[in-house]
Amino acid sequence: MTASPLSPILDQLRCEPSRIWSIVVTVYGDAIVPRGGSVWLGTLARFFETLGVGEGAVRTAMSRLAADGWLVRNRVGRNSFYRLAEKGRDTFAAATEHIYNPPALPWSGAFDLAILPQNGEREAARTALQEAGFGSPSPGLWIAPQGAALPTGAADAVLRLAASTDRETAARLAASAWPLARTADGYARFQALFGPLADSLRGGLALSEADSFAARILLIHAYRRVILRDPILPAALLPPDWPGADARRLCGTIYRAVLGPSEAWLDENGLCETGKLPAPCPSLFRRFRQVAEKRYETS
Repeated sequence: MTASPLSPILDQLRCEPSRIWSIVVTVYGDAIVPRGGSVWLGTLARFFETLGVGEGAVRTAMSRLAADGWLVRNRVGRNSFYRLAEKGRDTFAAATEHIYNPPALPWSGAFDLAILPQNGEREAARTALQEAGFGSPSPGLWIAPQGAALPTGAADAVLRLAASTDRETAARLAASAWPLARTADGYARFQALFGPLADSLRGGLALSEADSFAARILLIHAYRRVILRDPILPAALLPPDWPGADARRLCGTIYRAVLGPSEAWLDENGLCETGKLPAPCPSLFRRFRQVAEKRYETS
């Protein structure tokens, strides 16, 4: 892999505490779920070999994910096949929407306020609000742009109010409620790491099928680590130089370029209990089609 355009990305991956099980999560969410959800351990081992990771480490990661309730193993003869458990399916459904189809939220000039209860449901409500994209400017108070869906786990436990304010105050409140500076830094690092690959692809670089699949998985692995921390706020609440839209365009450019050959790699190498992996669902090919700027439009 020394001569591969993926070398800088692989080098960066080895320098970070990115665990194998986390990349497995990305493989399932991005590539295996759209093809039925189950895959042979040998397919995963072949992919990780491209990244320089041995089969023993992959087996250990899969066993850990199964023990933690994320995956279910099915043995057919001497072969092991894994699919997502119910816990994993629910988590992936929410994450998939956030990564590929983040909602366009216009700014109405108002926030929804959620006040945590002072009882045993407080911690569960806090977790549910955080996972739903609410931010917390002060202890016990959570906010989101008006119209945001209140998560099921918190709907009956919190007191919900609405409050309006001017644009400048709203932006200051957003900066105190969400880690926007840290998320912006994450987007900047993502762009610095994958920008050269995008430039090469625009210049006519043709990756092999194996490298295309590796590029796709590493791209989404890096992108989801940032986008899942991004509350996808209206532009009125974001700093003027917010890099989210540019990062999304970059991600979409690479993803669309490598999607076809990466799926060809799965056609050739992907196996499930019944043989070849099923054909991908049509929604896979609609990912990143919409213009990123529309996610940040104001009303």
